[in-house]
Amino acid sequence: MIARCQVDYGGKLTAHLPMSTRLIMIKADGAVSVHADDRAYKPLNWMTPPCTLTVQDAPEDLAATTSDLDEQIQQVWTVRGADKDTLQIAIAEIIDDHEYELGVEPGLRKDGVEAHLQALLAENPSTFGEGYTLVRREYPTPIGPVDLMLHDAQGAYVAVEVKRRGEIDGVEQLTRYLELMNRDPLIAPVTGVFAAQEIRPQARVLAADRGITCLTVDYDALRGIDNSEERLF
Repeated sequence: MIARCQVDYGGKLTAHLPMSTRLIMIKADGAVSVHADDRAYKPLNWMTPPCTLTVQDAPEDLAATTSDLDEQIQQVWTVRGADKDTLQIAIAEIIDDHEYELGVEPGLRKDGVEAHLQALLAENPSTFGEGYTLVRREYPTPIGPVDLMLHDAQGAYVAVEVKRRGEIDGVEQLTRYLELMNRDPLIAPVTGVFAAQEIRPQARVLAADRGITCLTVDYDALRGIDNSEERLF
């Protein structure tokens, strides 16, 4: 709904929104939120479920005018939360009102997360160099699995930690894995590769100090998507 309204919140603190044109959303789960035409996704005020909404004609003490502008109040919506907080929306004019049934939400599907990168790199071990082959994903260590274990062209073991954004803590994580794996005479020596779509300069410095190779991964290229034309503009 789009309406001219003033909003008052009462609870642990009090807040007042003067009369203005705003978007009021009432969701199927009972949530009520009041939005301005800015601030991106964040509402000016809201009440989360469980809560109850009652709508009534404005009482006489409000029906005359608002305290902010000389506009007559038509309705008062009162939203009460479980903790007894209240959100009172005094409506002077309803400009547009629509109701929609959105149906069942299938959920957010993220693309480009670490699991996808790991799977693509496992399918394309040559990304790390000619002759590289996959030993296994989620190679176990006493403190948790390293994302990928590979053989290089000479058959030596290479441990790979995959991140979407490479930070110092990812380098530290791979360092701990390498320290433990290099105690195992059956696989030592094991070298390390820190692979990410973006690697911070501090992480590169630390990786170089630890003898770890950094690899910046082109996610679209791994998926076979050519963005060369887009990069020309």
